[in-house]
Amino acid sequence: MSNPYYPPSYPPSPPYQPAPTLPPYPPLPHKKRSPLKILLTCLMISIGALCSLLALTTGFFIFLTSHSQPAPIPPTPTPVPTLPPLKVYSVVGKPTITVQFINSVLQHYNSPASGKGQALYDDGVQYGINPAYALAFFLQESDFGTQGVATVTHALGNIRANPGEPQYKGYRSYKTWEEGFVDWYSLIATKYVAAWHLTTVDQIVPIYAPSSDHNDEGQYIHTIKIAIERWRNGYIEID
Repeated sequence: MSNPYYPPSYPPSPPYQPAPTLPPYPPLPHKKRSPLKILLTCLMISIGALCSLLALTTGFFIFLTSHSQPAPIPPTPTPVPTLPPLKVYSVVGKPTITVQFINSVLQHYNSPASGKGQALYDDGVQYGINPAYALAFFLQESDFGTQGVATVTHALGNIRANPGEPQYKGYRSYKTWEEGFVDWYSLIATKYVAAWHLTTVDQIVPIYAPSSDHNDEGQYIHTIKIAIERWRNGYIEID
């Protein structure tokens, strides 16, 4: 029977013995890298660094340009005419454009008659013809003196020459643009209006520029009416 006051006896522990020491590992053999491999490694590192630098430079440049350029200006819409179109396009009447406006139109289209707005205006007042129509005929006939025989003849309207008159290729020729203006006004006022009682564009054009003379009467009339409407609304350029 065991004694409750004394623990049981155990056999003594064996004496401590240290673990055996392993022999040291032999040193690994040193591998020498060939110069070619070293060169290739350096080259690859240099290329990588160069590419990274190039990417950073490109991104920085794009950032600067995107923030330094002004914002694009949206296109300006074509103005819409504010005046209702005319029902009758009569060449007879007071001027509906000013001297300054005439000069602005001629200058805008690089007309050789630029600066002659006062003469074109005054002649219209003298003959009772609205100078806006003279300017419109000038546009249709020669793009304000920049095309065709008008570049030589100084003619506003390319009028056929009569025998004995100064002419160039069958058209009346003048020494100055002012002479060409006066002759056109005189023709329209004395013959078409006073003698033949033709006062509107629709009446004058089929006689002045007939299709038998290789003219497109409809297009001619349309161009004059469009020019008159644009100028009535204060726009210089003809769309």
